[in-house]
Amino acid sequence: MEGDEASSEYAVLLEWDNIYYEKPNDKAAIVKKVVRLGLVQWQMRLYKDLEELLQQAEYFIDAVSGYRSDFALFPEFFNAPLMAENNHMTEAEAIRELAKHTETIVQRFSELAISYNINIITGSMPLVRDGGVYNVGHLCRRDGTIDSYEKLHVTPDEAKVWGMQGGNNLKAFDTDCGKIGILICYDSEFPELSRLLADEGMDILFVPFLTDTQNGYSRVRNCSQARAIENECYVAIAGSVGNLPKVHNMDIQYAQSMVFTPCDFAFPANGIKAEATPNTEMILIADVDINMLRELNQFGSVRNLKDRRKDIFDLRKL
Repeated sequence: MEGDEASSEYAVLLEWDNIYYEKPNDKAAIVKKVVRLGLVQWQMRLYKDLEELLQQAEYFIDAVSGYRSDFALFPEFFNAPLMAENNHMTEAEAIRELAKHTETIVQRFSELAISYNINIITGSMPLVRDGGVYNVGHLCRRDGTIDSYEKLHVTPDEAKVWGMQGGNNLKAFDTDCGKIGILICYDSEFPELSRLLADEGMDILFVPFLTDTQNGYSRVRNCSQARAIENECYVAIAGSVGNLPKVHNMDIQYAQSMVFTPCDFAFPANGIKAEATPNTEMILIADVDINMLRELNQFGSVRNLKDRRKDIFDLRKL
């Protein structure tokens, strides 16, 4: 809260929260009201094999779970260093070889989610399905269940160099911390997607990303912050840093992982809850209060969800 007056006002409004507020289509059984997020700002480096990469991933899972985080978020294509052994192939062939590791990695992440008692968002990895290559991530819950999500909008580079296709499935996910949404990198730049997730009851949007330049990062960062404001939700973004000189089309990375909030009196004035050091391997831990979103929706200075002119436009899935 910012100031005693604002704190007192919101304490009173909280008493009315259950009377006036009903999140649309919110079917998740929310156990925790304050959710701790653990973001992994992953350093791209060469690994001798898959097992060594998984050891590094487990190190970070161990670290964020040690702070009792409810979620661990990995970046998009964090496993790209494994393509180094296939650098003699074309980029399109190399990405298909990388996809052969995906099933093993997801299974290991699911085991780690259970053993470390944390929900893991695996960033994304290539997946070959029906002859096509897709950019797919997985939500490995700590109860052992697994869901998948797809990158719907592949970038021109992904399509041209790797021959990737966009997926077709968009949905919010139930967790023991409420309803969440996950959009991979470029998808965060299409506001319709997060608005559809907000209509399904999303409280936290996770955006694993991979950007090579600062201007590419700025697109993801600025659009993700806009998603937090317009959908009255929290948005967590996590990316990779460093370089991979022996992997074609993955030379350099730029990232600054962050957690965004709406912009109103109960939140940081600049809408930034926490931010990592740019281009440095690290973890970022941040607590987000779901009750504050409920208060904002009903009593905020502006009410982006409630004030939509549904009498003149409509947004729905096909």
